[in-house]
Amino acid sequence: METLANLESFVRSAEACSFSVAARRLSLTPAAVSRNVAMLERNLGVRLFQRTTRKLTLTEAGERFLLAMQDHMVGLQAAIADAGTDRGEPAGVLKVSMGLTFGADYILPLLPAFLARYPNIRPDWRFESRQVDLIAEGYDAAIGGGIDLPPGLVARTLAPLHIVAVASPAYLKGRKRPVDPSGLALLDGIVMRSTRTGRIRERTMRDAAGVEIPATQKETVVLDDPEAMCRAALLGLGVTLIAVPHALPHLEKHALVRLLPQWYADAGPISIYYPTRTLLPAKTRVFVDFVVEGFRRDRLAERFAGSVG
Repeated sequence: METLANLESFVRSAEACSFSVAARRLSLTPAAVSRNVAMLERNLGVRLFQRTTRKLTLTEAGERFLLAMQDHMVGLQAAIADAGTDRGEPAGVLKVSMGLTFGADYILPLLPAFLARYPNIRPDWRFESRQVDLIAEGYDAAIGGGIDLPPGLVARTLAPLHIVAVASPAYLKGRKRPVDPSGLALLDGIVMRSTRTGRIRERTMRDAAGVEIPATQKETVVLDDPEAMCRAALLGLGVTLIAVPHALPHLEKHALVRLLPQWYADAGPISIYYPTRTLLPAKTRVFVDFVVEGFRRDRLAERFAGSVG
């Protein structure tokens, strides 16, 4: 795929007479396109472009190479796409990153049916809370919420990432429940410290009418992991603001109770991310489609929606 990337960068740059325009078409940075072309030139041992600050022009060798390449790009792309398959079936190591609890609860249960359908794919899954660099670290895909989308990646939305207020029945016994998010300040708070910034996460909650109120909490217990926050709430230590996917198993068992059922904070979508490529490897394409279909079949987008009281 690296060789194909170099060839694509050359052809698109030649067509547009610009690394920047080619970069936009390929969802890469101009620097990445320039590096790909330079690597191709080194491998061929010829200069393909004359570069100035204002203009990108093909050399004679570049013109000959472009003419030869244009008629063969489609066939080359198809050949490379087929190289990672066994008798036409998706195959190979599938390296995916996802959060531990979310992955174990909602993605891992899809694996038996996925492997039954695609037995030549070998999962290599990493359960981690950090945002990985898919391209630099060689991941095929990642699943998560609230992730900044860098150049070279695309995303398919799986479900909303809504934050709701929960506490245990034992903690709530004998306590007056708040009527809006401002009332959370009167209760013990289990709050999150961001591992990236070191600051306490602040949330603003909204209702169905679009009214927004800051959800300020006491810093009774400070943690940096959502599953630990759920465990602390289960132990009766206070109220926590947590993403619905983390709270849902405990809510369905009535081990946790949702406060302010008409209020939630929107932290963006939960998505599956993968590198932009002209031809996505078959193993990645079928995995993305399988996960999307699994979420649709199990109605997880609806179940994760904090806007549904």
